[in-house]
Amino acid sequence: MPGDTPTGSTEQTVLLYAPRKKLYPREVKGTFNSRRWLLVWATQLLYYGLPWLNWEGRPAVLLNLVERKFYIFGLVLWPQDFIYLTALLVCSAFGLFLFTAIAGRLFCGYACPQTVYTEIFMKIEHWIEGDRAKRMRLDSKGPVRERLTRRSLKILAWSVVALWTGFTFAGYFTPIRELGGLVLSNTLGPWQTFWILFYSGFTMLQAGFMREQVCKYMCPYARFQSVMFDYDTMIVTYDETRGEPRGSRSKKIDHRAAGKGDCIDCGVCVDVCPTGIDIRMGLQYECIGCGLCADGCDSIMDKMNYPRGLIRYSTQNAIAKGYSPKELRAHIFRPRVIIYTVILTLIVSAVLASLWMRTPLKVDIMRDRGALAREVEGVWIENTYQFQFINTDERPHTYKLTVTGLPGLAVASSDTVDVPATSTQLVVVRMHAPITDLQKVAQGPHKISVRIDSVSHPGVGVDEKATFFIPR
Repeated sequence: MPGDTPTGSTEQTVLLYAPRKKLYPREVKGTFNSRRWLLVWATQLLYYGLPWLNWEGRPAVLLNLVERKFYIFGLVLWPQDFIYLTALLVCSAFGLFLFTAIAGRLFCGYACPQTVYTEIFMKIEHWIEGDRAKRMRLDSKGPVRERLTRRSLKILAWSVVALWTGFTFAGYFTPIRELGGLVLSNTLGPWQTFWILFYSGFTMLQAGFMREQVCKYMCPYARFQSVMFDYDTMIVTYDETRGEPRGSRSKKIDHRAAGKGDCIDCGVCVDVCPTGIDIRMGLQYECIGCGLCADGCDSIMDKMNYPRGLIRYSTQNAIAKGYSPKELRAHIFRPRVIIYTVILTLIVSAVLASLWMRTPLKVDIMRDRGALAREVEGVWIENTYQFQFINTDERPHTYKLTVTGLPGLAVASSDTVDVPATSTQLVVVRMHAPITDLQKVAQGPHKISVRIDSVSHPGVGVDEKATFFIPR
């Protein structure tokens, strides 16, 4: 037939995207699962709780895009503080490099929002549809009415969690109590409505339906993690030397005498895996390092009266060379880890020092181009400026201006300016100097210094430069 592959041909069909096979992860108890749920509770208490905390009469964390002010407890950041966002991203990158080099994909397995919300949605699914076996029976040959009822209840519960998550997300940009009032009165703005529904739908889609597909096909970290791994990186590993040859057996026989390893080929490590991989096949990019396969394997080892740790957190070198725990710890602190640690420590220290020494006052000085230098009353040479005061403090300030740089130079307008808390203020300031004092000074532009000090709160002040123009 045309198109048939000839007998003996070596041609193969390769699927670039394998059709998804629905996973039914099995629940497991153990050390790693307990740690994961501890992180789930910690991250979600933080995420859902922060917008409700108040700090000096306002939300403790508020990213006010309309007013271009970011409130983080007692810290107020403005667009001019964009450097701190850059520093945060750099610290996050080096932190990721460091933790990945030490212990693999810990973030993916324990703190990634995709992992956290998938775990929450799977728990809801377990409560409503039952354990792994019940869910499989329900999907394959369960009564249609029961299947539709349970699935509808599940999606309803998912929707409640997703909507609350989207509402909380919007609460970081609009005070959440105010946002709640807008929801109850049905007066939400279009953008607030969009972001609540968008983030809710995004959460629902990824955690409820796509799940492991996000980790396998959408997450870029899965693709470049191998660059940060080496043979001394702690990862979830299967001890092939101890486990092979695998095979089922009676609990009563001496499996070593029968020529078998500790692995009884039960498949529990595959059943509990949220991405559906077989850890016994070695390191795979789909592995998120959650350790649930280790919990599942340990439970089987306990039943067989075998030592735990057939699947465990270890390194490829430790497995291959039989490192002791002390030798394993010694190989963690290798050059790349030390370099990452030093760089991260230096960056974090610099950022904290900058925040500690940061003055809550910023001033931009611009010469008024519409009013050039002029002679006043035949006595003074006067220049006009626009001062942009940015008070990032949550207290109002009264600032006093002092100028130096030319003989007799002084502030002709009021030399004090009141600026409310966390606000900007544009003030026109006139400076003059006696003509008699400037006769020996060259014509043209001259650099001058402006000192701005807070009268109400001594110690807050800045020095700025400006240009004073002497006409011909």
